Amino acid sequence: MSAEETIEGYYDALRAEEPLVPYFAEGETVKVGISERLVGFERVAEGLREQTETTSDWVVESRDLHVAERESVAWFADEVRMAWTTDEGERHDFETRWSGTLERREEGWRFVGMHVSVPREL
Repeated sequence: MSAEETIEGYYDALRAEEPLVPYFAEGETVKVGISERLVGFERVAEGLREQTETTSDWVVESRDLHVAERESVAWFADEVRMAWTTDEGERHDFETRWSGTLERREEGWRFVGMHVSVPREL
């Protein structure tokens, strides 16, 4: 599986509300989201499990995915519309920017860094 296929698989898993932890590398992993900064695999895993348990009805629309892949490292950038509903019934909908780094491991490509942000009008 290529790095691009791994990224697209992550988007599919998010839409399907499937476990996301398997997409991240154990070790010094970093995930920055719209309202969080998680450092270390255990914190990332905990945050992803909580997200999966407390949200539903995900929309993930990739609009401009660019991926560069080398032997053991890959990086990407994308513009993604993402929306979800919380357990409390609150709907969130954002136009976001994604970027990140993947490392090829024995089990395949895994995220070692991911950053998701919302553009701000200046």
